[in-house]
Amino acid sequence: MAVLPILTYPDPRLKQESEPVSEIDDALRAFVRDLEETMHAGPGGVGIAAPQVGRLLRVAIVDCSRSRKPVSNHGRMVLINPEITRWEGVAVGREGCLSVPDYTGNVIRAEAVRVEALNEHGEPVAYDCEGFEARAVQHELDHLDGLLFLDRLVSRRHDLFRRKVHKKPGER
Repeated sequence: MAVLPILTYPDPRLKQESEPVSEIDDALRAFVRDLEETMHAGPGGVGIAAPQVGRLLRVAIVDCSRSRKPVSNHGRMVLINPEITRWEGVAVGREGCLSVPDYTGNVIRAEAVRVEALNEHGEPVAYDCEGFEARAVQHELDHLDGLLFLDRLVSRRHDLFRRKVHKKPGER
């Protein structure tokens, strides 16, 4: 397994639409393991999508189980060729992104979604997600369509925030 380099804004590859996965094989499963390791190596990452590491495939991973936010969740979800088939409600929430490391922003998302996909074994899966997990799923699926949270800000003027950098004791 390997930690892959993460593309950061304004890399133009982040704005490209991903291609559906046509074959789920050992090579794809190895890529999923690398993608997951990359997600866990980042600061507080609860999701990652293939385009963030330069692979334009419809593959995303969401795992909110390590989040400090109170959340009911499904744990590790590998989503291959995912589609949101139902959504309910609307909520504004703060989002960050491994590909936009210096900023966070307020984004409007559905409060609940149903996502259908294939897992890394090619089996169909469906998850009904709410709250923070629903937000994370929508955020990662946006990457597959070449969208960043920056594209969904409520207002660029009032809803984009520079991320606070906390210094370790003794640092200047």
